[in-house]
Amino acid sequence: MKRIFKNTYLNKRFFWCLACLILGFLVAFVYPQILFVMQMLFVIFILLWVTELFLLFATKGKIEGERLVPDKLSNSDENPIAIKLTNSYLFKTYVKLIDEIPFQFQKRDFLLWSVLNPGQEKQYQYQLRPTQRGSYSFGSINVFAYSPIGFLSRRFQFNTNQEVPVYPSFLQLRKYDLLAFSNRLSEYGLKKIRRIGHTMEFEQIKDYVRGDDIRNINWKATAKRNQLMVNQYQDEKSQPIYSVIDKGRVMQMPFNGLSLLDYAINATLVISNIAIKKQDKAGMFSFSKKVENRVVADRRSAQMNLILETLYNLDTDFAESDYSRLYIDIKRNLNQRSLLLLYSNFETLDALHRQLPYLQAIAKNHLLVVIFFQNTELQEFVTNKAKNVHQIFEQTIAEKFIFEKRLIVNELQKNGIQTILTKPEDLTINTINKYLEIKARGLI
Repeated sequence: MKRIFKNTYLNKRFFWCLACLILGFLVAFVYPQILFVMQMLFVIFILLWVTELFLLFATKGKIEGERLVPDKLSNSDENPIAIKLTNSYLFKTYVKLIDEIPFQFQKRDFLLWSVLNPGQEKQYQYQLRPTQRGSYSFGSINVFAYSPIGFLSRRFQFNTNQEVPVYPSFLQLRKYDLLAFSNRLSEYGLKKIRRIGHTMEFEQIKDYVRGDDIRNINWKATAKRNQLMVNQYQDEKSQPIYSVIDKGRVMQMPFNGLSLLDYAINATLVISNIAIKKQDKAGMFSFSKKVENRVVADRRSAQMNLILETLYNLDTDFAESDYSRLYIDIKRNLNQRSLLLLYSNFETLDALHRQLPYLQAIAKNHLLVVIFFQNTELQEFVTNKAKNVHQIFEQTIAEKFIFEKRLIVNELQKNGIQTILTKPEDLTINTINKYLEIKARGLI
């Protein structure tokens, strides 16, 4: 009895019918001749209510449900969530479905209506886009089922307290993994890079085919075989590629729901995977007050999983990043010349000048690429039409900050440091571009 009382909910139709009956009895005081009709309608109302109660609770039928969630969700991407319902009642059942979505999404209005025929199974899908890494807890799936009578509902609950981790964007990893080894890169803004000279390793001697560069003809092999033979080259392999992530307070700035740190984490995951597929060694570390979260560059089979798990636990510490410690750590631990992709952010020239001596020192022994971000909100603000003098004043200041970003680029390039100034949403594309350019030019 307690189970029935706990899971029984009265529908709007019940209250509307009850209100009509009450109104009818009130009218019967004035017109007694309709009293008998109202009494009969009341008896029918009670019988229908009891019948529906019997159909929902006394029969063997029920609604069975299951939430189908991936083992882990991809941060900043649309993740498909499915709910499967099966009706084992012997009558058509109307259902109201409420899923208790993790509080991080702040969705309190999730509601689906549907109709299930006897024995029918249906699957419902919706999308969730997380913007924070970590553990997400789904609550219960609440299904309120009622018969065609519609006076009351029976509640069914499934998948209570289901935990799902949100990892860095592995969906982007798969997308760019295919693009980096296809001819469709230009569709996503990745430019073609012209190879300069022979900055590649010798691979083999092969038969000449039409289209091969005649400058690669091996005349000794041609004389021996009495047919044209050419030298074939490949990109240099096993070069260390390190992603260096600044996790100080400058990386906490949010854009489109994601912090700059999360954009850097997603780009690190993608570029590490592409580097390994290009036969290079991928590694990473982060820094703020100290250097930590170190993954030594390698291209073993478990490397990507190790990088993914390390990135999952990465977070800002709201401290001022110490570039002197970064320089000391790199000098002490990186003996081989490496490509260092440094994800940070500089808003002013003064901020850059404080760290420039350390960046110059790092660039002496390694190929350093400093990657920082455009303030897209400022650029959008500048393009809006000013309505008063105060807004003109604000836009002038905003333009000064935008111009200062370009000065930072010039200052870094003047000191021989490779630079990427990018919109947060274009970070991954531009980083891949730079990596492919460096490989093609043989700069490492």
